[in-house]
Amino acid sequence: MVITMSNGIKSNNITEETILSALSTVIEPELHRDLVSLNMVQDIEIDGSDVSFTIVLTTPACPLKGKMEQDSRAALAPIEGLGNVTVNWGSNVPTDRRIGNQIGQQFRNTIAVSSGKGGVGKSTIAVNLAISLAQQGARVGLLDADILGPNIPMMMGVDQMPPVRNRKMMPAENYGVQFISMAFLVKPDQPLIWRGPMLHSAIQQLLKDVEWGELDYLIIDLPPGTGDAQLTLAQVIPLSGALVITQPMQVAASDALRGLKTFEKLDVPIIGVIENMSGPIFGTGAGEKLAQDYHTDYLGSVPMEAQVRVGGDSGQPILITNPKSEAAVALNEIARKVAAKVSVLTLQKQAEGVIPIQMIG
Repeated sequence: MVITMSNGIKSNNITEETILSALSTVIEPELHRDLVSLNMVQDIEIDGSDVSFTIVLTTPACPLKGKMEQDSRAALAPIEGLGNVTVNWGSNVPTDRRIGNQIGQQFRNTIAVSSGKGGVGKSTIAVNLAISLAQQGARVGLLDADILGPNIPMMMGVDQMPPVRNRKMMPAENYGVQFISMAFLVKPDQPLIWRGPMLHSAIQQLLKDVEWGELDYLIIDLPPGTGDAQLTLAQVIPLSGALVITQPMQVAASDALRGLKTFEKLDVPIIGVIENMSGPIFGTGAGEKLAQDYHTDYLGSVPMEAQVRVGGDSGQPILITNPKSEAAVALNEIARKVAAKVSVLTLQKQAEGVIPIQMIG
């Protein structure tokens, strides 16, 4: 840690040790440990009576920055002679180390977006989730694993990917998100009538033969149901967790339950349940009840708004065209909750016992 001092008089009470001692009482709300033991306090600088330091978050999309800053300032306030306090922010997304070891890619975390049935807006959630995380500073990739019905390129507003480079496919990019889809590799009117082994091969190719680079999150948009794609994915790449998307009706939630149970059997952690298209037409509540009944997190609901559909059809998602809309605000809040939960799950996997978060230089 770096300490700099001006030529002014500095109180004996304002030292690196007193700052760390005070901040050791501040608890990270998701990890339930103090900031100092988690190695989240970095770059302390003391200039006379003024202090600045950096809190290194486990995700740039942290939903609880405000609380941590408030608690840090309150913890430092009793120090005699303390002047201005500046809190800076950094991030170091924890890495699920199983991923690179198995497929040789630099993915820190992999998130499957699933549903038990079609038509619930799963791809819409996946697209907007990826964009939201990218807007908040994360490095994000989006894999369209719905091999037989790919539509991510249309929703992302790009109709072709870059040329192959060094025998590797290059992902397309828009809105700060890299993405790949089978839609880039077949004609728009060409049906793909494939059996399981061909689906398995295609998903492997889109994971392994693409120059993804280093990603904090790979979002994987799965086809509906509980078939070959889900099994293949769990076999090919370790999944940090899965999201279950449902509509507000009980009939949709009953199908979503099958998806949830599928990932349980595959030993994939459930990040939580998202209810899409909530409102007067379809009602509300089935997603929250599903989460409560099966003791998983309810991440929130996305209201049914026409602009969400328009954005998907036009290649301009609602987070781009109308970021202050009710649906966009809900999607951003959900994205922050997802990022926080994934950090907790990944840190739990890293090792047993108490291990500090390590910075990557």
